[in-house]
Amino acid sequence: MARAEQIKALFRAYAGNEDAQFIAVALQVAAEEARRGHGKLATELRELIEAARTPSAPRARARTMPLVQPRGELAELLTARYPEHHLKQMVLSAEVEQKLLRVLREQRQHERLNGHGLSARRKLLLVGPPGTGKTLTAAVLATELKLPLFTARFDSLITKFMGESASKLRLVFEALKSTRGVYLFDEFDSLGLQRGSQHDVAEMRRTLNMFLQLIEQDTSNSVIIAATNHGASLDSALFRRFDDVIRYTSPDDAQIEALLSNRLALHAPAGMSFFGLVSQARGLSHSEIVRACEDAIKDAVLEEQEHISESSVLLHLKERAASQLNM
Repeated sequence: MARAEQIKALFRAYAGNEDAQFIAVALQVAAEEARRGHGKLATELRELIEAARTPSAPRARARTMPLVQPRGELAELLTARYPEHHLKQMVLSAEVEQKLLRVLREQRQHERLNGHGLSARRKLLLVGPPGTGKTLTAAVLATELKLPLFTARFDSLITKFMGESASKLRLVFEALKSTRGVYLFDEFDSLGLQRGSQHDVAEMRRTLNMFLQLIEQDTSNSVIIAATNHGASLDSALFRRFDDVIRYTSPDDAQIEALLSNRLALHAPAGMSFFGLVSQARGLSHSEIVRACEDAIKDAVLEEQEHISESSVLLHLKERAASQLNM
């Protein structure tokens, strides 16, 4: 039977109306029962979980506040949503998880810290290769803090006209003050490199300098997250503007096995070991491993198979690895 901690986690998720967390814990329970050889029980649990995931399920997540959508010119610069991703659903290194837990702890008690003349961590720089969880981290922090996630649209923010990009950036930072949320500046340092003319590069530099000034001067209660794939090329002045720098890496063997188990547990036959797939997944990012798992699940669905096969997962992991070599 499920461990006591899992049962308590299920009750906490239900009481808190956290559907995503409830599903995640339920999947762990089903997977554990399958490993113990309780195939019938595991199958029944999987069917119940799948039914709970359908849109027709009567229990829907209630919102305590409406989503504030940017308006006017700001609507072209920011997209807004309420994500539903929890920290326990992520597979992270111990160091990254510890840093995120610290951010959450300080943010949840930011008023208490303010009362003592202290500031909660809220300006974060996420550095690491693509697909390692940087963008997902922003969604997780927004979910855990029950805040909207605002993502800066650099296609609208960066223009070729002198001074216009900086003006738009100021508008975004004004929104930081008026509406508390998690604000994500994804790949903010590299987009300017894709532009061809010398004028465009100069405008990007001016905008980056303005970003440094604004983030240093900002005293809002919003969480600011800047994410980049190019940490080695960043100016040292950039790091000093942030409360914390969190570095992401490709998953190690233990994390790979956890990723495979989390994504495939609902569809794997009883007793299936994921350890044999680890060596083929080495070097792939978190997102590439998850996509390979989803491809294997698609195969099972289209072939009308009740469970995925190890050979199918292995095939898709090999394809992902080959595509990485050809890039």
